Amino acid sequence: MKTLRRFLKEEDGIGTVEMILILVVLISLVIIFKNQLTSLVNDIFSHIVSKTGSVY
Repeated sequence: MKTLRRFLKEEDGIGTVEMILILVVLISLVIIFKNQLTSLVNDIFSHIVSKTGSVY
């Protein structure tokens, strides 16, 4: 009986569940905003490339 109570009060697995839920939310946000993120990253890299051309 004590073992069952100790098992029910144990909270070690909660951290894992929270991490999985956070990952699911982040992945779904990336999927939803995929086009916007892609265009943003492309704009940033094109800006970086244009600025590095002026350094050399």
